[in-house]
Amino acid sequence: MSLNLDDVPLNTGADDSAAVSTPARRRMSTTDRKRQLLDGAIKYFARYGIEGQLRNLTKDLGVTHTLLYHYFPTKDALIKAVYQDVFESRWKPEWEKLLDNQKQSPEEKFNAFYVDYSNTVLTYEFVRILIFSGLSDHSISDPFFELLRSRLLPRLIRETRKYYGYESRTKPTQRELELLMGLHGGIFYIGMRRWVYGQTIYDSSNTATDEEIIQDRVRSYLISAQNLFSTKQG
Repeated sequence: MSLNLDDVPLNTGADDSAAVSTPARRRMSTTDRKRQLLDGAIKYFARYGIEGQLRNLTKDLGVTHTLLYHYFPTKDALIKAVYQDVFESRWKPEWEKLLDNQKQSPEEKFNAFYVDYSNTVLTYEFVRILIFSGLSDHSISDPFFELLRSRLLPRLIRETRKYYGYESRTKPTQRELELLMGLHGGIFYIGMRRWVYGQTIYDSSNTATDEEIIQDRVRSYLISAQNLFSTKQG
C-alpha cells in the first residue's frame, strides 16, 4: 500500500512514544498542505534569505524532501510561488484606476496611492524577501521592478507633469525617473528601517503619523520637481 504524502504530519519534535496515546491527526487536504508549506517557506526566506539550500528549509519546516518536492518540484517553482503569493497577489488594479482618475488632483492621487501602497506592501515578508533577492539572483526583485516600471512609474510621471501643467507624452527623462525613485525609495525605506534595521523611529500603530509622513514626502517631491519643468515652460 502506498503512503499518501498528505498523511505525513509536520515534525513537532515530540517523542514518538507519545503517538500511542495521541488520537490520529485529521488528514490534511492537498490545498491545505501546499498552503502550509508555502507559508513556511515564506517565513523561512524572509528570515534567512532565498539562497539557502532546501535541505535547511525542510529541516526548519520539519518535513521531508519528498514531501516538499511533491508540491514544488524545483526550487525555482517554490520561488515562483513565493513571488506570486507575496508580491503579485498584493498588487492592486485599483492603484492604476486611482492614478487614472480625472476627478482628483495629482497631489491627492499621490497621497492616496502611497498610503495604501505602504499599508499593503511594507510587511516583514515583502521587504526582507525583496532585499534578499536583490542581494542574490534577482529572481524576485527583477520581475517586481518590471511591474513598477510598466504599470506604475509612467502614471506617476504623468501626474507629476500634470501638476505643473506640462502635458508632454515624451519619454521620461533620467532626472524625472531618479527624482521619482527618490520618493518611492524613501517610502520603501520606512519598511527597511522597520524590518531590516529594527529602528522604527515613531509609533507605527498610529496610522495618522504614517499618513502625515507620506504627505510630507509627497509634498517635498512635488516641490523639488518644479525645477524639472521651469526651464521647459520658460
